[in-house]
Amino acid sequence: MRVLMIGCGKMGGALLSRWASDDALSFTVIVPNSELSEPGVRVERSPDAIAGESFDMLVIAIKPQMIAGVIPTYANHLAEGGVVVSMAAGTSCASLEKLFGEQAIVRIMPNMPSAIGKGVSGAWANARTSTEQRAAIEAMMLRAGELVWVDAEDGLDRVTAIAGSGPGYVFEIARTYVEAARELGFSEDQARRLVLGTMAGAVEMAARSDQSLADLRNAVTSKAGTTEAGLNALNGGGDLSTLLQATTRAAYTRAVELR
Repeated sequence: MRVLMIGCGKMGGALLSRWASDDALSFTVIVPNSELSEPGVRVERSPDAIAGESFDMLVIAIKPQMIAGVIPTYANHLAEGGVVVSMAAGTSCASLEKLFGEQAIVRIMPNMPSAIGKGVSGAWANARTSTEQRAAIEAMMLRAGELVWVDAEDGLDRVTAIAGSGPGYVFEIARTYVEAARELGFSEDQARRLVLGTMAGAVEMAARSDQSLADLRNAVTSKAGTTEAGLNALNGGGDLSTLLQATTRAAYTRAVELR
């Protein structure tokens, strides 16, 4: 399958690093102002370099605000029966159809851990997307981690609020956790190792377990013990629950505004 990728920022680069090793895919990437160098990937700086060529898949990996000005230059390079894959947050299928017409379109919402094969991505396909095209895109996304197909396009904005923006929340929680460890007297290196190791171990344990998260929490919480004291301070009044709900709601609202 011949794939044309327009743009390749941090998220596009994270996915490309996972996709490029697939022998079933042949990538051409257009990046005018980048020094991108990925083994097995053809990199071009100008649309003139692909004059007369057609591709089975066109991946949009530029900022949403650039789409209207950039993509029309490349729309005619999509082969008949091809598929458009967009990772541009907030750019609706309807907006893409104005540029490509009646084409198969799949929107994806990956997150940054895709770079290490631990991503969690959401995807939505319009009615023109074939079973074979969905399967090809699913195989690509699974190389970067897990994939959840949503039934409605709005579901991608909700995926954005939870998984797309989620690593930012986790990094911020980890950052403040490290600060708390330092306040107790640990060095930066000690605090980082203690915090990240604890978080990684707890997440891995939860992922391997059939128990609910509440049951896992209770399993390490002794009556009147240290964990109970910490949990009461953390979320005894439900403040943390309220804060995280507000966090994801704010991200979802912004995603809707960007449509």
